[in-house]
Formats: sequence, structure tokens, C-alpha cells
Amino acid sequence: MEKRKLKIKVCGMKQPENIQAIAALQPDYLGFIFYPKSPRNFDEEIPEISESIKKTGVFVDAEIDFILEKVEKYNFKAIQLHGNETAAYCKQLKKSLLSAKAIKANEFVEVFKVFGIKDTFDFDVLKEYELYVDYFLFDTKGKEKGGNGYTFDWEVLKAYKSEMPIILSGGIGLNELQKIEQILKTDLPIYALDLNSKFETEPGLKDTQLIKEFLEQLTA
Repeated sequence: MEKRKLKIKVCGMKQPENIQAIAALQPDYLGFIFYPKSPRNFDEEIPEISESIKKTGVFVDAEIDFILEKVEKYNFKAIQLHGNETAAYCKQLKKSLLSAKAIKANEFVEVFKVFGIKDTFDFDVLKEYELYVDYFLFDTKGKEKGGNGYTFDWEVLKAYKSEMPIILSGGIGLNELQKIEQILKTDLPIYALDLNSKFETEPGLKDTQLIKEFLEQLTA
């Protein structure tokens, strides 16, 4: 498979022992969802994991103060915005993250802005966000805010003209390895893959062996 290095994010973590087991596989990011309507809503303590893994807080139209509180409590290195957050909201969040006492000196908190895609997408809507986020995450547009379990048509991304790095999400599993190989041959700035529902035995509980197998095949 293509040797281009992809970052890996495993999202929707919930149970402490499972968090430690997945962390042992050394993903680049682990995601924790703070959205009461989600079956993966997180309300536990995060056990100690490697500092090299960027703990990521996932929020849906949350108050900025609520996000800052969680950044301080859990030492998040990335924030994922999975709702209808505006560019103005992202600008204010960035400003707040930079000035918050919770953020240690010289620490940078990345911001991912999520956009749902089904069959088509107007990429012009991204322009106003480019100054205020660090990555665009494209997920499958469905009835749930993530974790819908199926991929969108990646052919839509051929119309993507931005230089902003992309995180691919939505129903990615072992069956998508060939599609991943193909999209990496394009000029698209694919930065990371976001793994969730296709690797679960139940919402929030990841199959460690299945993720291990995926990572091994991805780098084979």
C-alpha cells in the first residue's frame, strides 16, 4: 500500500480499560465526545496515556466556556467541532484558547471543523473558516452527529480546492483499505483517518484486535 504517512484518530472512546488498550496501539489522536445525545457521550476520567497521543474533545454547538473547561480538565490538544458552528464562532474559540489560563505556555490546541457530506457539497462554504481552523474533517451526513457507520462518496472530494489538510471520517473500516489506497494517489491533502463505529462491539467500546489489524494492513 501507499507509504504516505497518515495520522490516525480513534474517536468515541468511553471506557477506561478500553482507552488504555487502544492507546497502546499508539494512534495519533483519541477522541472523547461531549454531547448528551450521543451513545458515546463521555463522562468518565481519562486514564493516563502516552503524551504523544493528542487527546481530542468533540463538541456539538457547545458554549465556548464549556469547551475551555474540558480543555483544562482533560488537557486536550485538539478540539473537534461537530455541529453548526460558524466561522465567527471558530474565530472566537481560537482567540479564547490562546488566551485561556487553562492553556499552558507554548501549547497549541488544534481545531477541527466537521462538515457532513452525502452526494454533493458546496466547497465554497469552507473559505470563511480557513483562517480559524487547522483541519477540515469530512464525515458522512446522516441522522446522527457522527458514527453513522457508512462512508460518503469520496469522489465528491475531487472538487476540493483548498490547501487545508483533510481528515477523512465516516464508516471507515477494513473494507475501505483499497479506497484509502486510491485516494492517497490523488493530490488531495489527506492528513488523517478518523476511525469509529466500524471498529466497535458496542457504542464507545472499540475492538482492539480489529484496529490493530487495520493499522497493520494500512502500513503494509
